Amino acid sequence: MRSIPTLLFTGLLILAGGSFAAYAKPAGGTEQAKLVLRADKPGSKIDRDIFGQFSEHLGAGIYGGIWVGPNSDIPNTDGYRNDVLAALKALRGPVLRWPGGCFADLYHWRDGIGPRDKRPVRLNTTWGGVEENNAFGLHEFMGFAEAIGADVYVNANVGTGSPKEVADLVEYITSPSHSALAEERRANGRAEPWKLRWLAMGNETWGCGGNMRPEYYADLVRQYATFVRVPDERKPKILASGANSEDYNWTKVLMSRAGQYIDAYSLHYYTLPEGDWSHKGPATGFGEKAWIETLSHALKMEELVRKHSAIMDKYDPKRRVALAVDEWGNWYDPEPGTNPAFLVQQNTLRDALTAAINIDIFVHHADRVRMANIAQMVNVLQAMILTDGPRMVLTPTYYVFQMYQPFQDATALPLTVNAPAYRFGSFSVPGVYAAAARGKDGLVHVALANLDPHRVMQVTIQIDGLAARSVDGQVLTADAMDAANTFAAPDRVKPAPFGDATLGKGTLTATLPAKSVVMLNLR
Repeated sequence: MRSIPTLLFTGLLILAGGSFAAYAKPAGGTEQAKLVLRADKPGSKIDRDIFGQFSEHLGAGIYGGIWVGPNSDIPNTDGYRNDVLAALKALRGPVLRWPGGCFADLYHWRDGIGPRDKRPVRLNTTWGGVEENNAFGLHEFMGFAEAIGADVYVNANVGTGSPKEVADLVEYITSPSHSALAEERRANGRAEPWKLRWLAMGNETWGCGGNMRPEYYADLVRQYATFVRVPDERKPKILASGANSEDYNWTKVLMSRAGQYIDAYSLHYYTLPEGDWSHKGPATGFGEKAWIETLSHALKMEELVRKHSAIMDKYDPKRRVALAVDEWGNWYDPEPGTNPAFLVQQNTLRDALTAAINIDIFVHHADRVRMANIAQMVNVLQAMILTDGPRMVLTPTYYVFQMYQPFQDATALPLTVNAPAYRFGSFSVPGVYAAAARGKDGLVHVALANLDPHRVMQVTIQIDGLAARSVDGQVLTADAMDAANTFAAPDRVKPAPFGDATLGKGTLTATLPAKSVVMLNLR
């Protein structure tokens, strides 16, 4: 890792929570938005995997965040901290990526199997040069994914590995036979094979994964994929390391030369407030300029997805190959006083809004985007959860993912938005970002995000093809743009019931607080 949409949205849900009553009438006034929802025009299925998570051997992302060891004073189950386990299980994340990231192309899976006291200590030269004792290895990862109910996505080592190492990894994980590798797995405590859903051939091979040319990497994909020889019912989906943001030539070369060997193609894009890797900006204490810049750069994801998808369409017109946005999120300057290589940053209401924007974009392109993994799950970058010793706090981003749960495997519905722009300085973004979906529960869910930090948005939705009888929902908002949940105040930004929505004859009216995410459920 390292790393303005169109107004026709197909199937998007935005969630909101927080104290609506406290923020319903800010001084900025009220704007009007008109939307049209076509409940009678179902679109693509929204793959649950777009709500995927990512956990890398980076800072406290694993050690201290997920894993404390069975002898820790922090309450744990088999070494996994109980509070984090419970929170992630409740989040219902569908897929978890591991062990990286850039770490993956220096990681040899055999270092992390067998008795823990006999595993080798290595240096994590990717993230701070700290010691990696390999206490959390393949068995610990697979056990953790099972504990939280997630499928697994393993990033194989192509940068410093070999086709044999990857082939052996797949056999070790998946084989029910009595081969030497399967018997070794049994001797290490796992009798039955695991399910391996996704297998990536390297990570960011254009950069930290090897500084490769696309032509060279395309040949490696063909080679490595050839030796993943398992029956179809146990074969993982093969994912190729895709483009860095706007490198459209990489996509052209990979799809034209190796598209037939893969099931998915990755895209990495991080939102930087100022668009500058050398000065990304702080996670808190920012002003309105940084607010709108961050939202604007998050919206760039729509262009990237659309343009990479168009190239993929040329070589894969039936859209067999998924676009997997397996690293995305906000990246700020590290928190003062922390190890800069550990990528520690606070998570605020701004992150909740950009999370909703990105999820909405994936939903708009659900016919091609069929997996995504936010970076990262615990204690790193735009995290779901922050920990400090025995303490844990859920972030605003966690709550957005929680509120979007009805979108998992739902059906996208067209939602046309006509809303005034929110402008500040030279930047302009849509005042409302929105989408809709029909969930597996049969309800229609409408997600609405008010990106303006000052003005209330009065939204009127014309509903076609649905005779709704009742509406309820949640809202996520706060008193300040950089409002965050801390260990001292863990509930400052938290979902609350939303009561300001009214059904009329074929219409729905809702009043969105400034800087809010709102989820409505129509029955």
